[in-house]
Amino acid sequence: MQKLGLIQTLSQKLSPQQIQFIKLLQVPTVELETRIEEELESNPALEEGREEGEEIADQADEFEEKTESNDDEINFEDYLSDDYSGYKMQGDGNSPDEEDREMPIATSSTLNDQLISQLGFLGLDERQEKIGMQLIGSLENDGYIRRELEAIINDLAFSMNIETDLDELEEILRKIQSFDPPGIAARNLQECLLLQLERKLDHTPDVTLAIAIIEDCFIDFTKKHYDKIIKKLNIDDEEHLKAAINLITRLNPKPGGSSGELVKTQYLIPDFILTNNNGKLELTLNSRNAPELKISRSYSEMMQTYDKSNKKDKKLRETATFVKQKLDAARWFIDAIKQRQHTLLYTMRSIVNFQFDFFLTGDESKLKPMILKDIANEINMDISTVSRVANSKSVQTEFGIYPLKYFFSEGIATDSGDDVSSREVKHILKEMIDEEDKKKPLSDDKLEKMLNDKGYNIARRTVAKYREQLNIPVARLRKEL
Repeated sequence: MQKLGLIQTLSQKLSPQQIQFIKLLQVPTVELETRIEEELESNPALEEGREEGEEIADQADEFEEKTESNDDEINFEDYLSDDYSGYKMQGDGNSPDEEDREMPIATSSTLNDQLISQLGFLGLDERQEKIGMQLIGSLENDGYIRRELEAIINDLAFSMNIETDLDELEEILRKIQSFDPPGIAARNLQECLLLQLERKLDHTPDVTLAIAIIEDCFIDFTKKHYDKIIKKLNIDDEEHLKAAINLITRLNPKPGGSSGELVKTQYLIPDFILTNNNGKLELTLNSRNAPELKISRSYSEMMQTYDKSNKKDKKLRETATFVKQKLDAARWFIDAIKQRQHTLLYTMRSIVNFQFDFFLTGDESKLKPMILKDIANEINMDISTVSRVANSKSVQTEFGIYPLKYFFSEGIATDSGDDVSSREVKHILKEMIDEEDKKKPLSDDKLEKMLNDKGYNIARRTVAKYREQLNIPVARLRKEL
């Protein structure tokens, strides 16, 4: 006999507006314009520009006033109550040097470099980091790992004297599979497509069906046996199937690219502009983060007409439902853009305050140890929010353009009781090695002692870790005859 009972659980689901904001927050400036264009094309209720003759409050100035003091707390609800008739974000594009400020800088790096950089943010210990490096080194040109994991276990044992098992290797592999680009480090095409689908924040019915197709009907999908897929998955709507298939075909089957060099060239457009005005640091957003968007007047008038009409008409109700959905989507998008700008400024202002001495002088030794939690606590936001801001954004200073990741580093204790940035220790370590006698290069033990003599409480294994991160070989390989 079955027993019935009640179980009370507490769960948190993201609203469509929260999902919209999260997706936009992690988009860098260079991709924001494309994202806005896509929204404008798909939603006729959303338009560019603003109403003529309408006085628009400068939202960015209001934001600046609210965040002038660290004791003030920002309330995003204050910014989400506008009538959406039109607004102007900070950065109007009229500055005489606006064009110079937005000049993109071409940067090139190998996919291997990018993956190693992301590996450094996992906080792995030295041993796990070496396993991750071995996995990254096993990637083929198209971004797949086709070498058997058992063979990689043997490689680690013979070449690096590291013993591991399949469970640990797969755990670290899963972490690497969460890196960008999506689908990287898959072992086959099926896993590659699933990794990309599972990364989508909005698991719509189309995404859910696409995952089911790849998981349960992959062979039928590759052979285009759609009738078999319909039967296996009990699909009663062919349009739903077409949408899912279309979603799958837009995924990237070669996340590593097709070139043998695995080189990715991108244009680096800074998200923030930081200027030093006689010792006063002034922070602004790149004007490309400041679109003018508004609700379509014609769609607003259609909704007003419906409110005054006979609501018993079925066709009229259907039209009104469609119009309302588009108006709501436009409002949500405008809210998300506005909240994105405010969150970016609020987070970056805290980073500038934390690393004020560096931004004032450009002296790397002035960088303080800083982790995501430090900024999250300062601005009373979740660590994941700070991570999304820091992950793909950069700031232009008078010393150059820096990715925000550059300013986050662990702390090293000193004899004086203070903490210094690991980046400062790496800088000193590099100087020591640069100045060593190449006929008698310094061992890691000797480097550890020299750093300890300078007051840095650092272990030999940490010296070895920093040396490897600097791409400096061991002493015997640096020796010159």
